[in-house]
Amino acid sequence: MYKSTGFISFFLRRFTGLVLVLYLGVHMWVIGAATKGAETFNARLEVFESPVLKILEILLLAAVLYHGFDGIRLIIVHYFDVTDYRKSLFYAAFAISALLTIVGGIPLVLYALGTL
Repeated sequence: MYKSTGFISFFLRRFTGLVLVLYLGVHMWVIGAATKGAETFNARLEVFESPVLKILEILLLAAVLYHGFDGIRLIIVHYFDVTDYRKSLFYAAFAISALLTIVGGIPLVLYALGTL
């Protein structure tokens, strides 16, 4: 059961959804500081300028991409009745997400290393 693509998709969708909700809270905390003045906003924003957190942005990108493409996969399976291709569509959504994470992650890594 735990090795099936259905369970892996279910788990990753729930996990990435949780990550996105947590990110939304942090994002609102930082952006909300703009109402308290420029110093407060800049202080909160500076917390996220470390190279380690720049690398974590790649994981955020991966979560956004996987969650989005898996959602599209679920819509296709549900509305177009292609349940025979669920496994193939899962692998396609995962591969597209991984490829776009690599492509989108390269500029983030270069920025984190200070070369961009």
